[in-house]
Amino acid sequence: MTFSDLETALSAAQACQLCQHWLSDGPRPVIQASTDARVLIIGQAPGRRVHDSGLPFNDPSGDRLREWLGVTREQFYQPDLFAIMPMGLCYPGKGKSGDLPPARICAPVWHKAIKALLPNVAVTLLIGQYAQQYYLANKPKTLTETVKHWRRWAPHTFVLPHPSPRNTLWLRRHPWFEEQVVPALQTQIQQALFTAPR
Repeated sequence: MTFSDLETALSAAQACQLCQHWLSDGPRPVIQASTDARVLIIGQAPGRRVHDSGLPFNDPSGDRLREWLGVTREQFYQPDLFAIMPMGLCYPGKGKSGDLPPARICAPVWHKAIKALLPNVAVTLLIGQYAQQYYLANKPKTLTETVKHWRRWAPHTFVLPHPSPRNTLWLRRHPWFEEQVVPALQTQIQQALFTAPR
């Protein structure tokens, strides 16, 4: 699927009904982008609160992510700065131990087409195992090992754990993430946002 301009692509993505038959809460694609965006965030899928508001990362996960990035809420929701495109564009519904995995159909249908229309992205964030499995070839088997080897993909790509409160214990067990990865991430984000594209 290809589009001549980003506005058309976003309109098509936001009107997507591909998963309507198996989404318990119905489709509501959540995506943010501009051709001027400097940072691309590829996460997992919207949660329930995001589904209700239509605003990506409008929840405690988003609060923690913005802390990691060193940006304000106002900056985060400027499409000219941040493009946000999850692996599954819609809330997948609740499972036995949290939200269900993102729908597998979304990324193959939408990601390549939309990424092609984001020419100014300087840094891409791959948040969580689903984004990392999809985009990284020959990555370590576990998320922890992948994040531990973050320098392999930096500075243009950063691999991050999900900022969900459910991962607070992971962060406590792996203090090197906030000691080493977060400062490097913040430096790169500031350079990306406030350095003119070549």
